[in-house]
Amino acid sequence: MIEKIKELWKKYEEIIVYLIVGGITTVISWTVMFLVSYLAFGNPLHPTAAQNLVLSTANWTAGVASAYPMNRIWVFKSKEANWVKEAIKFVGSRISTYVLDLVVRQIFGLLGVNVYVTTVVSAILVIVGNYVLSKLLVFRKK
Repeated sequence: MIEKIKELWKKYEEIIVYLIVGGITTVISWTVMFLVSYLAFGNPLHPTAAQNLVLSTANWTAGVASAYPMNRIWVFKSKEANWVKEAIKFVGSRISTYVLDLVVRQIFGLLGVNVYVTTVVSAILVIVGNYVLSKLLVFRKK
């Protein structure tokens, strides 16, 4: 049984650790986003388009700031000496999923979907997009 678990860990370690790091990043970014929502707007259930822009930006900024070091060290175990170049690629890739988050929030807002459902749906799409972009563009193995 233990050998089977070790085999599964070895096979899926990157994805498992990515999901754990993603969970930590999500808690950090959502905490910041809902704190901004509470402090700046009184925590509306249906934020306006302008409020969604502010919330997405707070969410994205906290997420990127916390995700890069954790992804570099624990998920992709990067050995890239030029971490500044790598960080720039990371931020660049995350800008595309930031746009995805904005689009989802605006569309769901127009449809009257509440902020909690919108946040979960957007997070799922963003997490998948971030993994693919990180794997293919940012932390490529040479």
